[in-house]
Amino acid sequence: MPVPSYIVSCTKNLLIAQDIYEFRFAKPKECNFKTGQFVLFDVPLVENSADIQTRALSIASTPSEDELIFVAKMKEGGRASRWIMELLKVESTVRMQGPFGNFTLDEKTPKDYLFIATSTGVAPFRSQIIDALKRGDRRRMDLVYGVRSQEDLFWDQELIALTQTYDNFFLHLALSNPTNDWKGHRGRVQTLMPQIIHDFSRKSVYVCGSPEMTKELKQLCLEQWTITKTDLHVEGYI
Repeated sequence: MPVPSYIVSCTKNLLIAQDIYEFRFAKPKECNFKTGQFVLFDVPLVENSADIQTRALSIASTPSEDELIFVAKMKEGGRASRWIMELLKVESTVRMQGPFGNFTLDEKTPKDYLFIATSTGVAPFRSQIIDALKRGDRRRMDLVYGVRSQEDLFWDQELIALTQTYDNFFLHLALSNPTNDWKGHRGRVQTLMPQIIHDFSRKSVYVCGSPEMTKELKQLCLEQWTITKTDLHVEGYI
């Protein structure tokens, strides 16, 4: 069965943190996906619109939201970064294929969810957490979300608001290079995990971030924290 493709129209494109853009598209009525999946965008070269390559981005919105939400960290000179900063405007259209991927929640597990993300790796977890909470999932959900500095944080206010609405959702913000007035966790998420989570045996673990971070965390989960392979779900991005 062929993968669906859509022409979608941009409804928002905004710098929301240091080098982080959030951009949204009107969701086609026939577009269905599971939380944690991703799509491929046709990304043109700025100098030549006929030169197209695809780029993968996790869907950060829930299936019930009217828009498709994405975030991306800008890389100097990068094809997708230049497209987002220079070409993508409100009402711009782009071809999108998908959804793809199996980084989806195991809803049958009796265990609590533990989400570990750095930077834009939080995108699929926004979708998964909000959707699960609104569907009435009562298991404990912990999100450990790390970035470098306060300027790199985004969506933190929305996530904090969720902790105030749902008593089974817990947010742990961590900065690896904080200022003196930072009140949250200090350090890399890899080193902080044993301070935050005291019993890994009760967790179904989801990790998303850079390949270096996900590789290190995968090793820690399997070798030190005795998390089974069936309880570990990892997605790295480039």
